[in-house]
This record gives sequence, C-alpha cells and structure tokens, in this order.
Amino acid sequence: MKQAKTDENNARLDITQASSKHLSFIFPNLKAHLTFWTLALIGLMVDLWTKKTVFEWLNDRHTYPVIEGCLQFVRALNDGAAWGMMAGNTFFLVAVSIIALIVIVVVFFNSGRQPFLVHVALGFFAAGVSGNLYDRIFNGGMVRDFIDVYYRDYHWPAFNVADSLLCVGIGLLIISTIFTEKPAQKHAQQQK
Repeated sequence: MKQAKTDENNARLDITQASSKHLSFIFPNLKAHLTFWTLALIGLMVDLWTKKTVFEWLNDRHTYPVIEGCLQFVRALNDGAAWGMMAGNTFFLVAVSIIALIVIVVVFFNSGRQPFLVHVALGFFAAGVSGNLYDRIFNGGMVRDFIDVYYRDYHWPAFNVADSLLCVGIGLLIISTIFTEKPAQKHAQQQK
C-alpha cells in the first residue's frame, strides 16, 4: 500500500516537472517579456508620433530636403502594401495585419529558449505591424509614409518608421539564424 502511494506521488511529480518544463518553453523569461513589450510599445509610439509630426509640419509644403540629393521628407499616402501592391484592398490588408500580429505574439510566447536577438526582432515586428495597422484602421485605409530616399530622378518608394522596424527585425532574424548554433548542431559536435 505504501509502495503504491509512493509510485503515485512519483508519477504526479514527473507530470508536474514535465508540465513546468513545457511551461518554461512556452513562456519566455521576464527579460524577454520586458524586451518584447517595451520595444513593441516604444516602436509603435515613435512611429505614430513621427507620422503625425511630419505630416503636420509638411502641411503647407510638399517636400523638405534633409540631405540634398539623397533624402527628403514627403507627404505620401499608401493604400497598398509594400511598393503599393494590393492597393485599394484595405479590408484584406487589415485582416492580414491582424493575423500577422497574432502570429508574432504566438511566436513570442513560444520563444522562451530563443536568443535575445529573436525577442528584439519580434518586438520590432510587433511595432511595425501595429503602426501600419493603426493607419489602415484610423486613417481611411491609407498608411502615412514620409521618408523619401532618392538619387537624381530615381526614388525608392516612400516609407515610415514602422516599415524601417520591420526591415530591421528581418535583418536581426537573419543575423540570429546565421550566428546561433542549433542544439542539434551542438549535440553533433559533442558526439565527435
């Protein structure tokens, strides 16, 4: 009888330990949460503030040169995605943005053992998607772009801080992928 009770307690302990291991994998640590949520919130605030400020400032003029022949501020409204793709499909773009934001948050909550750089990248993704989503919902489906990089008559499509955060996030994920060893690689090297 005593042995059966001990076996039952050990089985419960094993289940509890397995659950706690699973939960530690699902939920990132406090540092990851602080990083992700802080970057997402600050990135969103900076994006919305810069859009509002530059658009109000450029109200009476079309452009403002920052670096002559290279960079200027403009007032550009984009009703599409990157490079104007899917222009006029506001409902679709809002739906895709909401799904992307949900996926980003789910990936974050499952990134507990990922490197710090991944949490930074996910925070930038969340900020970028949220900033452009805000514009699509509250600005008549139009995203406010104001950074114009150009050379002579060639202009890169205008963009904003949210777009920049998305690009930086992609770069950080690439860097993290290149420079982070996978557990399987470490195990294979240890076996040699």
